[in-house]
Amino acid sequence: MSVVATVAGIPVLVDEVDAAETRLRGGPGAAALPAGGTSEGRQLRRWLTQLIVTERLVAAEADARGLSGRGVPSEAELLPDATARLELGSVAAAALAEPRARALFADVTAAVGVDDEQVADYHARNPLRFAKPRRERHGWRTPPPVGPPLDDVRSAIADHLRGAARRRAFRVWLDARRAELVRLAPGYEHPGDPRQPDNTHRH
Repeated sequence: MSVVATVAGIPVLVDEVDAAETRLRGGPGAAALPAGGTSEGRQLRRWLTQLIVTERLVAAEADARGLSGRGVPSEAELLPDATARLELGSVAAAALAEPRARALFADVTAAVGVDDEQVADYHARNPLRFAKPRRERHGWRTPPPVGPPLDDVRSAIADHLRGAARRRAFRVWLDARRAELVRLAPGYEHPGDPRQPDNTHRH
């Protein structure tokens, strides 16, 4: 049986990638997927391999830490918008669909915080970021001419910065663990690896 990767020495078989691709191609977004056997199709399989090894790694780490999926943050709490998903990366963001992955995220990033200076600096650079828009005639909304006082938005800014810092910390931690524990077979390299032949940029 062909092995596409190992996670801490445990093999990931090509059958798992095949099954994941079959599920994806049977789903509602199938029409948007690249054709199999093409460069883009191989990149899709590389992405699926990344997701599988990440899910394996996350499950093993959750087991080692004794984490369950009970009482964990929701996906919306950890990934409130598209920007948050981009900050974390598509593979890690997809892995957070699993409750125990979110428990691991919370555990890894529990000590991450922001201080008052960071909050004040952010407000000074982005005074209108959390300003409530004004309602104009005909339903239009426009930004106010001046931003709200720092004390009015301090909590919102702190939550925003803390969320971004936690995503950054988790991404760095996850990248380090994958580098340590994951080995990929030829043809199943990371989609962004410049050494593999399908990592090309076209216009």
